[in-house]
Amino acid sequence: MAVPPAYADLGKSAKDIFTKGYGFGTVKLDLKTKSQSGVEFNTSGSSNTDTGKATGNLETKYKAKDLGLSFSQKWNTDNTLTSEITLEDQLARGLKLTFDTSFVPNTGKKSGKLKTGYKRDYINLGCDLDFDFAGPTVHATAVLGYEGWLAGYQMAFDTAKSKLAQNNFALGYKAGDFQLHTNVNDGTEFGGSIYQKVSDQLETAVSLAWTAGTPHTRFGIGAKYQLDKDASLSAKVNNASLVGVGYTHTLRPGVKVTLSALVDGKNFNAGGHKVGLGFELEA
Repeated sequence: MAVPPAYADLGKSAKDIFTKGYGFGTVKLDLKTKSQSGVEFNTSGSSNTDTGKATGNLETKYKAKDLGLSFSQKWNTDNTLTSEITLEDQLARGLKLTFDTSFVPNTGKKSGKLKTGYKRDYINLGCDLDFDFAGPTVHATAVLGYEGWLAGYQMAFDTAKSKLAQNNFALGYKAGDFQLHTNVNDGTEFGGSIYQKVSDQLETAVSLAWTAGTPHTRFGIGAKYQLDKDASLSAKVNNASLVGVGYTHTLRPGVKVTLSALVDGKNFNAGGHKVGLGFELEA
């Protein structure tokens, strides 16, 4: 049995079908470069086609593989500075320690988080501690896996108020070409997804969600079809009659373009539909 995924990655294959290959309402540019010294630079910028607001961020990352250390710094146009130091597989095999800090120069606001993770066969554990003057918040996750079955738990405990702020459960099954995921969040949010790799070219997914106290179930159907080694087509539709389509094409190694559109099927003639354009450059 391989190491089970982290709690946040449960049902990820189905989530990717509904999220990757789309960028409704934005024009986005992503640029990834790497220096000769091994420093990685990730730069991205986007513009909202409705509001015209532009945002951007810059990330630098350096890995010292011999020491198991990685350093990263991020800056965005909201003027937030974030630094992260990670130590992995050094104190113990499978143990990962991360110290994350952020600083906003305009307001002087500072925050920090200590993250720990431990993963081995059959188990994947995580515990994060938010530093807050009022009292830290403890986030903990656990995922157990055995013969394809996965069971997970996620909680958050607010020490300032001495109560649970989050209490989530998940159960799933993962086979070679099939994945099933169900979850219950705080006893009020119920969700599930099914992912199937029909062939080397076609992937499909179905998602369901229901909130206690509401009469209707939310659901969606999505698919991704690999046209050839350089191009893929994505499509999805939900119970609100929102239809999304996306086309991704690799023009050349390191250059990828994504076109997407979201159509409101209930108000087709009223307008309000969204389009998106994305470029990814890597050198």
